[in-house]
Amino acid sequence: MVEVLWSDLALKQLKKAYDYIKKESFQSALKVRDDIFHETENLKHSPEIHPLDKYRKNNDGSIRAFEIYSYRIAYQVTPLEIRILRVRHTKREPLKYH
Repeated sequence: MVEVLWSDLALKQLKKAYDYIKKESFQSALKVRDDIFHETENLKHSPEIHPLDKYRKNNDGSIRAFEIYSYRIAYQVTPLEIRILRVRHTKREPLKYH
């Protein structure tokens, strides 16, 4: 089974989201964070369940994305691992990235 790894950027983005939500509700912040971790761990079983990331330029077919609690999670599937690349709030202007 492949391993799920988080990029430093994605972890920082998730922490920023957690800290923001925590200002209003500690319990909500925990739930969002934990559910995002749970969903990314589930990728081990079906890494290609989500569609290709439509915002990724020159996507070679390995970058996929899904949304949960208004956060878009982008990840890359390789034979050895699933790497979580970004955590971005869906209200933010989507950036084309490469």
